[in-house]
Amino acid sequence: MRSNLLEADEAILSSLQCLYEAGVAVDAGHWQGYETKGRPDLMTRELLNLTFSCQIPATSDSAAALTRCSMPWAEEEFNERVGGTPHNPHQSLPLWPWWNNQIETPFTHTYSERFWPTRVGVARPAGGLRYAFGDLGDVIELLHKYPHTRQATLPIFFPEDTGAVHGGRIPCTLSYHFLLRGDSLHMWYAIRSCDAVRHFRDDVYMAMRLCQWVVEQLMVRNNDYEAQEFWEGVAPGVLNFTAYSFHAHAGDWRHLEEEVNGSVSS
Repeated sequence: MRSNLLEADEAILSSLQCLYEAGVAVDAGHWQGYETKGRPDLMTRELLNLTFSCQIPATSDSAAALTRCSMPWAEEEFNERVGGTPHNPHQSLPLWPWWNNQIETPFTHTYSERFWPTRVGVARPAGGLRYAFGDLGDVIELLHKYPHTRQATLPIFFPEDTGAVHGGRIPCTLSYHFLLRGDSLHMWYAIRSCDAVRHFRDDVYMAMRLCQWVVEQLMVRNNDYEAQEFWEGVAPGVLNFTAYSFHAHAGDWRHLEEEVNGSVSS
């Protein structure tokens, strides 16, 4: 990995500035089930293939400070995602700063359902095409058995999302991938669509928290003291972030403008 990595706050601000200065006007036709026709507030400015790499801090407090995420919601939401119980909707939802009580629930998906699909208590196929579903726990078990594996991927985008055939929302996040090299557990985070104003900082924070959490879980895995000693020498590594579409809506543009201009003036 590169030695001249940005800190998370620098990477986030640079991304926002690039969108503000070089974003291209795009009308996607719809947004989260709403048609954009006649809704100028839903027009977007967009960057394609935003990528950056930044160091994942060692603690949640540092991650929160660097990302300036939406606390306390971001931590509550993260804990619900990794808590092992699929919720729909998430109990943290009323704490979300953009919540307006107007979104219909249950949702087509939640992150806790996608982290723990094996525990969703609704009628569904027993598994995939050939094998049973896996979950976040299986990713941790794989890393426990084979720490240097190249297979530790947690998919969030499922086959049922393909083509959005159900007519509802589909996940923005595609996957999280973990790779241990040296004494660092690195993460690759792919997201197809990222709202720069409403979600970006929180997305980065929760990705960092997930990497931190996975390392913590591996330290205490099944009272395996040899593995515990091994993982105690491992720290969260680099977050490699890719957003295929990084955008902000016209109705939210003033928030982006205030943030970018405020950072310049300060």
